[in-house]
Amino acid sequence: MSTRETFLNEFNDQMKDLYIRSSEAGWMAQTTGEAEWAEKSGEEDTKYSLLFSSKEKYEETLKFLETDSGSPEERRQLQLLVNDMKSNQLPEEIIADLAKRGSELNYLFNTYSPKVDGKVYSANDIREVLLTSTDLELRKKVWLASKEVGGVVEKGLLELVKKRNEAARLLGYDNHHQMSFELQELDREEIFSIFNDLIDQSDAAYRKMKSDLDARLAKKFGITPEEIRPWHYVDPFFQEAPASDATNLDSFYKGKDILRLTTETFNSMGIQIDDLYAKSDLFPRAKKNPTAFCMDVDRAGDTRVLCNLTEDAYWMETNLHEFGHAAYFKYVDSDLPFMLRTNSHTLTTEAIAMLFGKMGKDPRWLKRFLKLDEKTVDGLEGELAEYQQLQMLIMVRWIITFVFFEKELYENPDQDLNALWWKIVSDVQLVTPPEDTSNPDWAAKIHFTLAPVYYQNYLLGELMAAQLQRHIETEISPEFFTKEAGDMLLNDFFKPAALYDWNEKIERITGEKLNPAHFVELYCKK
Repeated sequence: MSTRETFLNEFNDQMKDLYIRSSEAGWMAQTTGEAEWAEKSGEEDTKYSLLFSSKEKYEETLKFLETDSGSPEERRQLQLLVNDMKSNQLPEEIIADLAKRGSELNYLFNTYSPKVDGKVYSANDIREVLLTSTDLELRKKVWLASKEVGGVVEKGLLELVKKRNEAARLLGYDNHHQMSFELQELDREEIFSIFNDLIDQSDAAYRKMKSDLDARLAKKFGITPEEIRPWHYVDPFFQEAPASDATNLDSFYKGKDILRLTTETFNSMGIQIDDLYAKSDLFPRAKKNPTAFCMDVDRAGDTRVLCNLTEDAYWMETNLHEFGHAAYFKYVDSDLPFMLRTNSHTLTTEAIAMLFGKMGKDPRWLKRFLKLDEKTVDGLEGELAEYQQLQMLIMVRWIITFVFFEKELYENPDQDLNALWWKIVSDVQLVTPPEDTSNPDWAAKIHFTLAPVYYQNYLLGELMAAQLQRHIETEISPEFFTKEAGDMLLNDFFKPAALYDWNEKIERITGEKLNPAHFVELYCKK
């Protein structure tokens, strides 16, 4: 048997080669929408997964981990390897089948274009109608069209869910959901308890603000609040708060260079990201993935962002969000072994992305980077704070809706999922369902296919972002955009990469493990 050091060195070298090939193919699949790249991506994903499927290597990793010897860096690598390997202790044909099914469904998402009255609607077109149109019939048609892809993928997605469950049971778990939480170093009982507590602690504020929102929308559309339905909101899943006339900042972005604003934001903290634009894919075109994301292609600086930028507030905030991810990936310590040159947990990179993304509505950012005058910003400040609270409360309820449903999906994929979806939406988001709840509207959300058992990390990321924000503002500088704040993020958060688990990382910086009280204090008070 090889020594611990030799074993880890060899594994890192193999992992690096396969990871880069998989990332490159995945990037091409997402940016071209071409079937051959979707197939190639599935093949490369399979090869990468197979690296972690070796029973011999898995047992060797366990033996090394069971001893008390080895440096903290080596033991962390071994623990991450066990987490990655356990879910891949499957026959090669099962791994290949899961990857192939996922790639095929992703291809359907990327290439499906709904039509309304003979006109093709892109994701941005749908968003534009829901943001701006007062034509109630068109809004409903477009909303329904946005869900059509759910019917296209439902059969294949349910088959994939069952296949994922079968694979998890082969590894000793009840289902894929239970397995995913354990291998993500998340305590499922603790996380669901936190989420239920957030519902309780935000309930009074959420009900009041949503009631006010529905009254405002009813007035806008000339209907009663009781007539408000999902298509009266500004996105297909009620993930976002509609801006009021005062908080709709789109007009301020006309003629603005979103990339320049992004560059200046990060530069103010000593974080350089504009060198990443060259390999990114940032503007709208046909057949590319309509959903923004960031990909770390080689864990050595080749970090790419996919966006569909237009001159509005949504894409400004999205670009800040995605380059928050990119900054984290770019600045990990290049001296660390390959498997540690990544985020310590998905929720930690989401925390950074969310921290920067929400700055697009922060008065400090509007004055300094968008160059709005003092009087304009002062006039907006109160409404922006209220809007930010509403946005966070809506986000909390949406993520919890998704997470609660996904658990049920994996625990019993044969139940009436369409009715269950709308029951949870009604109970948690307080959204009145459409007249017909027999369609697989839930399946139109690509994350069930592309990123299973991932969504809880968005909310955990928001909780961590709130903790980081309060730490920066109370311990470093009340002015967020400073070199001192940037140095802390670069040296204490980004650079250690995956050397520490997510809870140890936040404790090392703020002095306490993840504490939802900071989010509650910022956003859940009436």
